[in-house]
Amino acid sequence: MTNDMTRRNLTALAATGALSGLFGHVRAAEAQPAETGSAPIRVAMLVHPDMVLLDLVGPLTVFSLLQAEIHLVWKSRAAVTSDVKIPVAPTATFSECPRDLDVLFLPGGLKGSVALMGDSEVLGFLAERGAQARYVTSVCTGSLLLGAAGLLKGYRATSHWYVRDLLPVMGAELQTDRVVIDRNRMTGGGVTAGLDFGLTLAATLKGEETARRIQLVLEYDPQPPFDSGAPERADKTNVQDVLARRSPLIAMAKAQAEQARSRLSL
Repeated sequence: MTNDMTRRNLTALAATGALSGLFGHVRAAEAQPAETGSAPIRVAMLVHPDMVLLDLVGPLTVFSLLQAEIHLVWKSRAAVTSDVKIPVAPTATFSECPRDLDVLFLPGGLKGSVALMGDSEVLGFLAERGAQARYVTSVCTGSLLLGAAGLLKGYRATSHWYVRDLLPVMGAELQTDRVVIDRNRMTGGGVTAGLDFGLTLAATLKGEETARRIQLVLEYDPQPPFDSGAPERADKTNVQDVLARRSPLIAMAKAQAEQARSRLSL
């Protein structure tokens, strides 16, 4: 599939406000529910301007295959523009989002996450729903928002490698695993860790065999062409280049984390 076809197809789906329906034809045929007649898993996924689309779509694919009840949540129902300029239309506002959630999920995107770390409306919504959700989760820099909302105090967590050291500033205990589970908190590393996270959560919610079946449906069998996906193994010149390019946003994230520390009285 060409990039133009991918962009055109996703844009059309997002415009209908039904990005989560992308996999409807697959899930009915290939991922039967673990318990016939059981209530669907209720998931709220925050969508916001400048989020990384892959952070959202990876876990969303898994949730869709689980036949979950998915709510794409934002302040309004106006479409938000992702990092790759594809708009995603929310399906519920904060006030419309169910309170009895099985999963509260936050995607990342450094620019978008930093912009929301001091947003009282967003942080209030996350704190309220997070206090009631069965599982409070994130991928990539979404965990910065969880930390700013006070939802990681005393929990082990991870984030994208270039900002994960900010989590202890907001009361979390940093771990560098690709997926970190601590009680009902589950956080994933950067971007592509979203699929690892989704499968791990699927196993937690519906059992390992269901998660294995979903992995097979997705043909998730990664064989990266380069061993350059983690700073510990990447060329040091590339690591420094990435840090230099992101340094203004990283500095802003640090300032927001310090403000959150003060606000949370840590």
